[in-house]
Amino acid sequence: MLLQIELFVLAAMLVVMVAAWAYGLAVKNGGWTDVFWTWGTGVVLAAAAVVASPDTGSWMRWIVPGMIFLWALRLGAYLTPRVAKHPEDTRYAAFREGDPKAYPLKMLFVTLPQAPATALLGLSVVVAAMHPPALEVRYDLGLAVFVAAVGLEGISDSQMKAFRANPANKGKVMETGLWAWSRHPNYFFQWLGWLAYPVIALDPSLPVTWLTLVGPAVMFGLLRYVSGVPPLEEAMLKSRGDKFRDYQKRVSVFFPLPPKQQS
Repeated sequence: MLLQIELFVLAAMLVVMVAAWAYGLAVKNGGWTDVFWTWGTGVVLAAAAVVASPDTGSWMRWIVPGMIFLWALRLGAYLTPRVAKHPEDTRYAAFREGDPKAYPLKMLFVTLPQAPATALLGLSVVVAAMHPPALEVRYDLGLAVFVAAVGLEGISDSQMKAFRANPANKGKVMETGLWAWSRHPNYFFQWLGWLAYPVIALDPSLPVTWLTLVGPAVMFGLLRYVSGVPPLEEAMLKSRGDKFRDYQKRVSVFFPLPPKQQS
């Protein structure tokens, strides 16, 4: 059953991401890739989790599907108006440099791999849904991790939004609130939310439940080393220069840690 569900996730997300690619080209804004991926991942994985959950008649079978859908609702509600109202993200705008005719192909190479990425993330969600915990308290612990992660990610996004909205901050580096402890607190808390699934379902005696660790591992790799931190830091170095270099010296790149004192 797991294989069939994962194939459904992959096929559905390929359709979503092809649509994201086509729409982004039509409106000349590659940022819609992020919007389509977020909503698509939320809806597809929530549906997959419902199918995978044992029909015990208990309301608890809706916990895992609800978690992934609420994750998408929070992130999607933040990203959608931001992409709609602002210029194209610098990560995607950079693809237009050099040979603009190559932009569609470059965006396709960025967009399509997000479908198998969702399938890998789906292993955590689907396996957690298929294997309810023996102790209900693990639902409580998983929900606590999830709620804390989503809430703090929302706070970090709100802090950055308020910072950018203030004209006095133009050209400055955001380094207050959660951003004083991590250069990318929104990415950290987004990753933290994926740990809720192994908290709920990981059982060393059941080898298949180790697959719940795939989601956090994939999300960490993507955010920390691929599509999250590296391109954003590169863009900040170009636009903020030494101000951002100083920020890099004092503040942790990903995991929140006390900032280093200036010498």
